[in-house]
Amino acid sequence: MQYRRLGRSSLVVSAVGLGCMGMSEFYGATDETESIATIDYAVERGVTLLHTADVYGIGRNEELVGRAIEKRRHEVIIATKFGIVRDPANPTARGVSGRPEYVQQSCEASLRRLRISAIDLYYQHRVDPQVPIEDTVGAMARLVEQGKVRYLGLSEAGVQTIRRAHATFQITALQTEYSLWSRDPEDELLGLCRELGIGFVPYSPLGRGFLTGQIKKADDFAEGDFRRNAPRFQGENFEKNMELVRRIEAMAVEKHCTPAQLALAWVLAQGEDLVPIPGTKRRNYLEDNLGALNVSLSKDDLARINEIAPKGITAGLRYPANVMQRIGL
Repeated sequence: MQYRRLGRSSLVVSAVGLGCMGMSEFYGATDETESIATIDYAVERGVTLLHTADVYGIGRNEELVGRAIEKRRHEVIIATKFGIVRDPANPTARGVSGRPEYVQQSCEASLRRLRISAIDLYYQHRVDPQVPIEDTVGAMARLVEQGKVRYLGLSEAGVQTIRRAHATFQITALQTEYSLWSRDPEDELLGLCRELGIGFVPYSPLGRGFLTGQIKKADDFAEGDFRRNAPRFQGENFEKNMELVRRIEAMAVEKHCTPAQLALAWVLAQGEDLVPIPGTKRRNYLEDNLGALNVSLSKDDLARINEIAPKGITAGLRYPANVMQRIGL
C-alpha cells in the first residue's frame, strides 16, 4: 500500500480509501456478511481510510462499519458525514441542516453508531444555504475542542464557501465527485485546495461503476439501484457514455489492466494530494481497485487519456436536476 497526506495536515491515509455507502443502500441488494468481510480484507491489504455517513441506510451503514472495525479501531481512519436529513417514515425525502445544535447532535449519534470515542475526519455532507458556514464550521470546531472529532472536511462545497470555512477553522479535506467522466473540479476546486492546503478526496472515481466496463445496458441495474434515475444512465445519455467506456476498455487492454484500474490510476496520477475512495461491497472488486496502484501512466498515456475523455465529454447531469441544486453552494 502507498500512503498520502491530506493537504498540509498531519493526517496520513492509504492512497486509496474505501467508500462504504453501497454496503447499506442505493446500489441494489446488500449482504452484510460480505460487506464486513470486504472491510476486513481492505484493512488487511493496508487500506486505512473508511468513508461512511449518517444518511447511508439512515444510520445502518455507520452501525455496520462500527461492527466491522470494533476490534481493529487503531488500524483505521474513520470518516463520516452529517448534514443531509432523512425521515425514516419518508426515506425518499431529503433535507439539509447545518444548524450548530444539529451538528452536535449528529456527531454524538454517529459516535454511538460507530462505537468509537472520536471521529477522525468529520465532513459537512451538503452546505445548508440557510445557515452561515461560519456558524456550522464553528460548531464543528467545538467538536474538535471536545475531543469528539480530530479533523474537519466539507463535501460538494463551492469556492467561496470553502474559503470562508477555512478562515473559520482549518479544513483538512474536500470530498467531491471526480473521475474521467466528472472533471468539473479541475475548473477551480483542485487549485483552491492546493492554495489552502486542503486534501482532495474524490468520490465515485469509477463513475459510479460505469467506467469499470461491467455495466452493458440500463437493465443491468437491480431494483432499488439509484442509478436507474440518474441522467447519465438513461436513454441516449447511456449510449453516448458507453462510447467513452469502450475507448477506455481498449486502452486498458493495451496497458494490461482492467478498465477500472486504468480509470482509478488516472485519478491517482492527478496529484499526490488526491485520495480517491472507490466504493464496493465485494472483495473481488476491492482487489481489482487496489490493482490500480500498480498501473504506471506515462506522460504520453495521460495525454492519450485526455484525448479519450476530455473534460465535458460525458452526456447528462451526474444527479437529477433537483439534487444538483444542492451542489457547489
